[in-house]
Amino acid sequence: MDATAEQKYNFEVVRWFSVMAVVYLVVGALVGVYIASELAWPVLNFDSPYISFGRLRPLHTNAVIFAFGGCVLMAAAFYTVQRTCGVRLWSDKLAWFVFWGWNAIIVSAVITLPLGLTGGKEYAELEWPIDIAIAVVWLAYTFNFLMTIATRKTSHIYVSNWFFLGMMVMITYLHVVNSLAIPVSLFDSYSIFSGVQDAMIQWWWGHNAVGFYLTAGFLGIMYYFVPKQAGRPVYSYRLSVIHFWALMFGYVWLGAHHLQYTALPDWTGSLGAAVSLAMIIPSWGGAVNGMMTLSGAWDKLRDDYILRFLIMSLAFYAMSTFEGPVMSLKTVNALSHYTDWTVGHVHSGALGWVAMVGMGAIYHMIERTYHTKMASPALINAHFWTATIGAVIYIVAMWVSGIMQGLMWRAYDEYGTLAYTFAESVEAMHPYYAMRAIGGMIFLLGAVLMLINVIMTVRKSVSEGSLQQARASAI
Repeated sequence: MDATAEQKYNFEVVRWFSVMAVVYLVVGALVGVYIASELAWPVLNFDSPYISFGRLRPLHTNAVIFAFGGCVLMAAAFYTVQRTCGVRLWSDKLAWFVFWGWNAIIVSAVITLPLGLTGGKEYAELEWPIDIAIAVVWLAYTFNFLMTIATRKTSHIYVSNWFFLGMMVMITYLHVVNSLAIPVSLFDSYSIFSGVQDAMIQWWWGHNAVGFYLTAGFLGIMYYFVPKQAGRPVYSYRLSVIHFWALMFGYVWLGAHHLQYTALPDWTGSLGAAVSLAMIIPSWGGAVNGMMTLSGAWDKLRDDYILRFLIMSLAFYAMSTFEGPVMSLKTVNALSHYTDWTVGHVHSGALGWVAMVGMGAIYHMIERTYHTKMASPALINAHFWTATIGAVIYIVAMWVSGIMQGLMWRAYDEYGTLAYTFAESVEAMHPYYAMRAIGGMIFLLGAVLMLINVIMTVRKSVSEGSLQQARASAI
């Protein structure tokens, strides 16, 4: 990419989002490792409410999902829409408003959550003024993306843009409806829904935050960056379109599978489980489509470490989109629910799919927008192996711990009484909690290596003068 491309497109905002994504990855993973360590060694709470598990856990989820994940999605959407539509972003000012607004929201989360100011909803803990800010910034992001497509020079709208648009539209109304609340003070409110209706709406949002934000959005990333990094066309464009429409129509029905064996009507859980099983087909179709894009180019994996991230992410995507529907079945759910098996499943998707494909995309964008190769290919390789090994250790620890928990909780002796006390099950989990913390530390090490590599690459680009030349030509 030369200075002409820099002049034609707005890559400055993409650079800022990409770098901040790596910063938030390190911060979010660090908080995650700390709270995992607190569960293994409770003394790390230091009797302080501000760093207790209950307050830092939502900070961890918000940091990795909305800070890291959000910055990756915004960087990738703004980068790919320009490249696939052949035009500059519709509004540079609106793009910068999104950047600064999103980061202000992240800072507000860092302040409010450790103080215990929370709405108490999973993946929607932030209080009502911040929820309004999220809606405003998200709409600005969506509108800028949509208007860029409207002014495109190409006749065709590439499939990655459809996935991004699907995510943007769905997350808008999911977030707004789930966050409807009656404020009673500046940082206190009550949901307008009550009881089982509130639970249903919450998991309609909760699972679809996974389904559209962490799946559809990152599939938009996959469908652009895998073919680009591999230097091959997508294996089946028709399959990618089928994949898109199946996800759009199917995912919205799944939320109830989080509420099996609760006060929710039984038929809703059954419907959620049935549709969940059906969703294996398009999900695996998408995973196969991404992997088969490497047909005739598998040798690239020998020395293209960025491509390794993207392909490994598809393996985890296939695994987690099979495991989730199986866990939604009532017979399996009876064992898995409320156990660490769920935590293992979530992180197979989060660490393996979302983080891997996101990190691969960031490496790709850093190279393209800074007009230079990554400073250290060896560090990318080291990052790939630390991320993969750390994720596997984490996931396996939670699988074993979770299945063991479920079996201990429902084991009876010959007199019909529980064979184990709850305290005994907690004691049995300890080695696996320590194992999880170690897996998280290895994953965190990889994130730190990535941050170091990105900083070195930015400094290398500046010293080479390539970035200044590109910017000068754009003035």
